[in-house]
Amino acid sequence: MKKIALITGASSGLGLEFAKIYAKNGYNLVIVARSEGKLYQLKAELENAYNIEVIVFAKDLSERDAGHEVFDYCLENNIEVDVLVNNAGFGDFANFIESDWERQYDMVQVNIVALMQLTRCFAPQMVKRESGKILNLSSIAAFCAGPKMSVYYASKEYVRSFSEALSEELKGTGVTVTALCPGPTSTGFEQAAEMKNSKMFTFFKPATAKEVAEAGFIACEKGKTLKYYGMPTKLMNIGARLAPRSVGRKFAMKING
Repeated sequence: MKKIALITGASSGLGLEFAKIYAKNGYNLVIVARSEGKLYQLKAELENAYNIEVIVFAKDLSERDAGHEVFDYCLENNIEVDVLVNNAGFGDFANFIESDWERQYDMVQVNIVALMQLTRCFAPQMVKRESGKILNLSSIAAFCAGPKMSVYYASKEYVRSFSEALSEELKGTGVTVTALCPGPTSTGFEQAAEMKNSKMFTFFKPATAKEVAEAGFIACEKGKTLKYYGMPTKLMNIGARLAPRSVGRKFAMKING
């Protein structure tokens, strides 16, 4: 019987690449995103290319109980998820006091709450089976405060810290938790986050979404707790340990300014 990977944010960017990689490696998929049309296009592409089954569940994860609804759907349809890929997320580029409140609120719902709901729902099933993997998408943003993108940076620091803690809690259960921390990646994120004034994607050479997704897949399969991808992330990790936090936030302000 093929294993099943559930991937959020699967209609584009990293989520799309994760779906392709897991399909190529013989996983059946449950793909989740807002765009039902794009999900069905991806379903047709992957089922034609690989001998797998792809289940589509269109859902906006910014809705309050979206994570629970995804879980209930799987429960009702006897879908046992072996790998949970919490990839969905987005950012916003603005001074916090000038930002759109609804967008900031939705960001917390998608980047943190939905991830937490899905993990809380699926992890106990995995523990009961003594087998399972959870891959959470963090970021280079997890290593310092991020002026101009304060909520986004904070959300990614949450994901990294949460993943590390949960990894320790689940040791010996057969379930592993991996936080993937990539640097700038060519996914269209910068356009969606309206980062036209940011130097992030010019100061650092972006990796491709395929490269990052492949690194995340391998790290998750190996059960690694943290995966830093790209030289910028590795340097930020070292800098965060050695330099005062004030240096990190000033650097982020310069890059984002």
